[in-house]
Amino acid sequence: MEKQLTGTLALAVFTATLGSLQMGYSLGVINAPQKVIERHYARSLGVYNEELTRREGGNATEHEEPTDASVVMYYSLSVAIFSVGGMVSSFLVSFVSDIRGRIKGMLYINVLAITAGLLMGLAKMGTPYLMVIAGRAIMGLYCGLSSGLVPLYIGEISPVKYRGAMGALHQLAIVVGILISQVIGLDFLLGNDDMWHVLLGLSGAPAVLQSLLLFMCPESPRYLYIKLGKVEEACKSLKRLKGDYDTSKDIAEMQAEKEEAMKEAQMSILRLLRSSVYRQQLFVALMMHFSQQFSGINAIFYYSTSIFQTAGVGQPVYATIGVGVINIIFTLVSVIMVDRAGRRTLTLIGLGGMCCCAVAMTVGLAFLEVYSWMSYLSMAAIFLFVSFFEIGPGPIPWFIVAEIFSQGPRPAAIALAGCCNWTCNFIIGMFFPYLESLCGSYVFIVFAVLLFGFTIFIYMRVPETKGKTFEEIAAVFHRKRGAPPSKPQEEAEMVQLKSSTEA
Repeated sequence: MEKQLTGTLALAVFTATLGSLQMGYSLGVINAPQKVIERHYARSLGVYNEELTRREGGNATEHEEPTDASVVMYYSLSVAIFSVGGMVSSFLVSFVSDIRGRIKGMLYINVLAITAGLLMGLAKMGTPYLMVIAGRAIMGLYCGLSSGLVPLYIGEISPVKYRGAMGALHQLAIVVGILISQVIGLDFLLGNDDMWHVLLGLSGAPAVLQSLLLFMCPESPRYLYIKLGKVEEACKSLKRLKGDYDTSKDIAEMQAEKEEAMKEAQMSILRLLRSSVYRQQLFVALMMHFSQQFSGINAIFYYSTSIFQTAGVGQPVYATIGVGVINIIFTLVSVIMVDRAGRRTLTLIGLGGMCCCAVAMTVGLAFLEVYSWMSYLSMAAIFLFVSFFEIGPGPIPWFIVAEIFSQGPRPAAIALAGCCNWTCNFIIGMFFPYLESLCGSYVFIVFAVLLFGFTIFIYMRVPETKGKTFEEIAAVFHRKRGAPPSKPQEEAEMVQLKSSTEA
């Protein structure tokens, strides 16, 4: 009898999501000790005002800020280079996942994470700004690969009944990582002059644990059967993941998918972009990731402290940590609800709620000077905005891409969606300050309009994937295309794609 949930499955999912935890930690760790890092950059560059520090009794004051342009440039580069690394490496997810498998792929890329952690951890012994920037760039390369490999592996090993919940664990691990970095980044823990390099160096710590645990995790049975044709090893992997049961049903499903994959041929990113057969799935996948990043959530994460300051909060850093706690709570809600309510429903609720909160936030910020109680509206809108994000638009885009594509184009689709996500992240991080200076307190109206558009798109174009096999989901998109001459065109295109691959 199939047990569905086993200790080995739990271990495999936990081990994979250590990569997600590391990604979340790396996303959040650079923000808390900003002033400390800038002071060390200034000293290294020879532009630090040591005389002022001596007059203050040997310690930099809270209000002292190195204003030299070179310090600002190097710190900004330390933040932005992480997203650039993710953008570049996300294109390689397809290659890394297929060349040696999902497990070995995750194992090999941990070399990048450990190298990055060592560079940042030893930054005080060398040239801080160069070592931190190099470490952040390499960590970005790692996270770009990890953000594709983790959802791919979890999606392929999860039972259909629990696939949504397990897929949402990727986002849960990211927000836990962000919160950990915020807490231990407080100045009385590691976010100070003596320990900031240790704080950054710990970015590579989860990779060490994951490397040890990966040796105990089974390879994806779908990869073994469909990609390598190893039937016995696929059966062993299924039994390790689901218990001692009759694997014939799962093998039959994978056989059907393999036959489809043989028609499809392995697809490169360029072929996927050119193919009309998968255009609808690809459009849905990319729009899901657009909706995640252009919802304005990163603007909230990056600038929540300043918004709380504007709203009159005495210790805004603790309010920001409160946002991190809300993140975790509502991601857990998503984990529990995603296989009950469905992906489409939760995404619609999330985007619609965020749209309303963006409007409320705009009203609160616009009338803050007129009515003091508007600060409470702004703060409530921030907390609710984050809550609605984590219910659906946060976790679901990461794993729905693996659900709506079959084995042939799946790695290329995940790579493309990941690159889209990282590129949008970079654009928001770079251009939100300029948008804010242009629009002032009305900046979130831009996001409200985008969120309304995304909600309409999801309602019109995205099917429900809850409880469906990969083959059934693919059939939904085939029916949606539904033009009478599509089948001959599709078959001709498949033949052309297969022949070009073999050549």
